Amino acid sequence: MLAPPMAEIRTAMMIQQWRRMTFLHWRYPVDAVRPLLPDGLVPDTDDDEVWVGMLPFLMDEVRPPWLPGLPYLSTFPETNLRTYVRGPDGHAGIYFFSLDAARLPAVALARATLHLPYRWSRMSLRTDGAVTEYRGSRLAEPRGTGYRLRVRAGEPFPIEELGPIDHYLTTQYRLYTVVAGRLISVDVWHPSWVLYRAEVLDLEQDLTAAAGLPAPPGGPLVHSSPGVRTRIGLPRLVR
Repeated sequence: MLAPPMAEIRTAMMIQQWRRMTFLHWRYPVDAVRPLLPDGLVPDTDDDEVWVGMLPFLMDEVRPPWLPGLPYLSTFPETNLRTYVRGPDGHAGIYFFSLDAARLPAVALARATLHLPYRWSRMSLRTDGAVTEYRGSRLAEPRGTGYRLRVRAGEPFPIEELGPIDHYLTTQYRLYTVVAGRLISVDVWHPSWVLYRAEVLDLEQDLTAAAGLPAPPGGPLVHSSPGVRTRIGLPRLVR
């Protein structure tokens, strides 16, 4: 599986920094994921399986390109649960089962404009040396759904050790969502990730169950990164 080409974004609707990122990925049977996708999207398969990712991180400097960031509203923990899909034109992208965020205004705005499945959650992100602890618990339905993750970051991956799947799972430039019954795409630009080795020290989560997925099959494939700066493009109707 190859990472898709980077999208060119001439007009951005949002600027963001994604920091202290951890990528957890599991392989799932295609039949477990396909029924959860909207019409027009199909699983992007890898040996008849599809990847599902849980990505906790710190959202930072969130702002429109023409305004400065606000300290409280522009910085908050977020965690998304996503899978990898192909659109009607065959273009690779991601589809979110859920996005947990610690700021109610950000949740309300994303749900109202792009109908993204954001959930308002009580969240924390703490770092002690190489160890980062992420916590989240939803404040609305399904109330209490959440996670606790402790992960230790290691050394950067040598470039020669990173294969196509490492780039594919961390380098996606399009998301899909459904607005008023129509499939919408949003392109994202960011530089290449600097990926680090990482080790899960502790993980408890029921985000997958809340999304309608079975329990993850075994331990995850793990990457971490200090982060990247991103530009979020304007939504477009997928024809």
